[in-house]
Amino acid sequence: MDSLPDAIIHYILSHINNAKDVASCTCVSKKWKDSMPYLRSLYFPRNIFDNLTGGDTPDSIVRHIISSIVRLEELVVYCPFSSAGLESWLSFLGPSLRNLELRMDNIVEHQSCMDRPSKLDCIRAAWNVESLKLWGVLVTHSPKWDAFLKLQELQIVGARLEDTALSDVLCACPNLKSLLLLGCEGLRSVSIELPHLKQCKLDFYGLGNSLLSLTAAKLEILEVQGCSWIRVHETRCLRILSISNNSGRVNIVDFGRLVALESLSIRGVQWCWDAISKMLQMASQVKHLYMKVEFTGDFEALLPFPEIDFVDFFNCHPKLQKFDAHGAMFAALCQKNSLKNVDSKFVIPSLEEVVVTVRSPLNAEQKMSTLESLLKYGKHLKKMRIKILQMKSSHSSADDFFEEICWFRHTNRKIVSIE
Repeated sequence: MDSLPDAIIHYILSHINNAKDVASCTCVSKKWKDSMPYLRSLYFPRNIFDNLTGGDTPDSIVRHIISSIVRLEELVVYCPFSSAGLESWLSFLGPSLRNLELRMDNIVEHQSCMDRPSKLDCIRAAWNVESLKLWGVLVTHSPKWDAFLKLQELQIVGARLEDTALSDVLCACPNLKSLLLLGCEGLRSVSIELPHLKQCKLDFYGLGNSLLSLTAAKLEILEVQGCSWIRVHETRCLRILSISNNSGRVNIVDFGRLVALESLSIRGVQWCWDAISKMLQMASQVKHLYMKVEFTGDFEALLPFPEIDFVDFFNCHPKLQKFDAHGAMFAALCQKNSLKNVDSKFVIPSLEEVVVTVRSPLNAEQKMSTLESLLKYGKHLKKMRIKILQMKSSHSSADDFFEEICWFRHTNRKIVSIE
């Protein structure tokens, strides 16, 4: 490698980013050591200083490596560090830094209070970043930030937040295009107004009773978990929508017209039926529909889905290409009167793939009739997967039902499969 021109060596070594490898390269030769200032990215793993000996501290070692680099654009630090160390590094890097990712490790409140200024406050020195990712952070007080005018991507994972503190964080990032809040607890009422936001993923940990109000005219992708009340003001660009609540009940959904929506996923233990029916009505042009809601009901009592007319459902969703119907949704389509009056001209025009989850042998005749109807009227159907999930019954009806499904699969083996 030493026979290569200096420019080639510099280019190859500039793609090394693990700090341990960087330190090793400096010991190989003077030519290799002289290439280190041209690094663009630097990564400090979680355990890099576990066996540290001598008088140097992790903060000082990181500072030494960073100070030898001319123009560092990306810094990822998973190892422990202090607020003083962080402030020192970011002040040195200045405007060259574009991407910053930190494992903060200050989610426990008494740890955060020991550092003044806080680690979160120190991030203001990285005012020119375009991407900021924070892990394990406590945001119960508003950070002392100026505006991050170039920040386009913000990710906060595993955090404790307060409503007002999060609001101030987002106000300091007015040009965000991507926002991810994952595994965040402590939020009760969240209001987001970001005019340039295109992608948003919100995962709120807790009782599932958070309130969300979102205004983002350019929003294309939205995933929400853990909210009972959701309002999205402008939805003309929204293409992909996923709403779930693993802990609580989804009570109210309030969206604008979903004219561009292509994919809708609704999941959870319990949704109010008004919320489900409203989502299905608004998503009339959807191409992919995933439904995994176990129960409905406006109060604590868990109720089954009401009957859904098979013909009306597919007539109201003419562009539907892929349909995932789990448990309660499939059962609702299999009610006694669902297929009573089917017009001879009825077809399901666009359906290509169906995934059905069956949990109970009850109403076996209606369920088989629905499966057969999907095959009969789905003129472009290419694949049907039937998932038999946790079907428990000591009655012989379970065996009979399973035999019927197996025979159905055997006679339509090119399309139907069983899992």
